[in-house]
Amino acid sequence: MRNRTITICGAMVLMMAACTASRPVVYPNEKSQKAGPEVTAADIEHCLQRAKEFASGDRSGQAARDVAGRTAVSAGVGAAAGAAGGAIYGNAGRGAASGAAGGAAAGLLGGIFDGMRQREPEPVFKNFVTRCLHEMGYDVIGWE
Repeated sequence: MRNRTITICGAMVLMMAACTASRPVVYPNEKSQKAGPEVTAADIEHCLQRAKEFASGDRSGQAARDVAGRTAVSAGVGAAAGAAGGAIYGNAGRGAASGAAGGAAAGLLGGIFDGMRQREPEPVFKNFVTRCLHEMGYDVIGWE
């Protein structure tokens, strides 16, 4: 039951992070007016997806490795601090275990919340989407 709750919470955090992505804004030219808001939104999504496929390379894997690295470092720091505290109070092993668990949890949550911050898309990604939309007849006037 506990693992299921953690999985659901993790999925919710990732969905919230995905909702903060910056998107292009198109100028209401003849193309966007003829297409209408639904088709324009679908075309934007198409170009965003193409850009993700083009630029995906190793970025998603790198983000996961960054979080894993932060978790491991935090667990190590927590274990060392817990062992030191445990040694003072007579049980270094138990202190190390609880310190490692606390440090790992802190590192994991820090990595997840760091990933939730709204980040500006990479310049190559933005340029790809802008060019894709331009080739479809749209004019990108900015990102928000």
